[in-house]
Amino acid sequence: MGDNYRELKQLITDLKLHTVCESAACPNIGECWNRRTATFMILGNVCTRRCGFCAVQKGAPLPVDLDEPERVGEAVYRMGLSYAVVTSVNRDDRKDGGAELFALTIEAIRRRVPGCKVEVLVPDFQGNRDAMKIVMDAKPDVLNHNTETVPRLYRQVRLGARYERSLGMLQYAKELVPSTPVKSGLMLGLGESMDEVREVMADLQRHRVDILTLGQYLRPSPKHLPIIRYVSPEEFAELRRFGMGLGFAHVEAGPLVRSSYHADDSHASASVQ
Repeated sequence: MGDNYRELKQLITDLKLHTVCESAACPNIGECWNRRTATFMILGNVCTRRCGFCAVQKGAPLPVDLDEPERVGEAVYRMGLSYAVVTSVNRDDRKDGGAELFALTIEAIRRRVPGCKVEVLVPDFQGNRDAMKIVMDAKPDVLNHNTETVPRLYRQVRLGARYERSLGMLQYAKELVPSTPVKSGLMLGLGESMDEVREVMADLQRHRVDILTLGQYLRPSPKHLPIIRYVSPEEFAELRRFGMGLGFAHVEAGPLVRSSYHADDSHASASVQ
């Protein structure tokens, strides 16, 4: 809590926006909002997939609000941001998976706050490369798509997603604009082995991912997947060392790390490579 937290909460309410901070019950909301950082969630707050780890509401998707990008731009302006993060629910009901609205939001932020850097955390667009090109043509400063877990656990953790498809979309984004840092992240504690995690890290590096985030899965409610174990800070530190050894430009690893945690710092690290 704090003055910044309360001010941001009122601003989000007034502009009728959603944040992944609230919708996904992020444990870092107090820290981040008091630092005046937030991750905007576009395309509504109802997801068309039913991933076993996620607190975001599932069900029939909401109508697309074409004025939403302008309101995000206004929020970025009022918050005085120099670095904005935008994500969305999965919109498998739409041919482009919502890619057009990502592009419009990037453009709206840059019109309202020239010079503001924009990171987008996108879904897999069901493997639609035309959709990824729409996003990359808008020139985000970072393209993020989370792998979330190891291949063996995909059926229970990422219902409707495919590991190889996610890897392919990450690599395609890098091929489209090689100068743009590409980012991905994993949750640990869902039953994966450390060897499996290292294998995924190596796969991501081979598919030209620059930035990696590793954090502890925290169960949003008793209805969600159970926590199999808590990964120690020492293990996170070792994985960070392993990742840097593989050649990642930046690895953020720790129990409370999430994909947007200290996003501006990871972008700065990747940009100086």
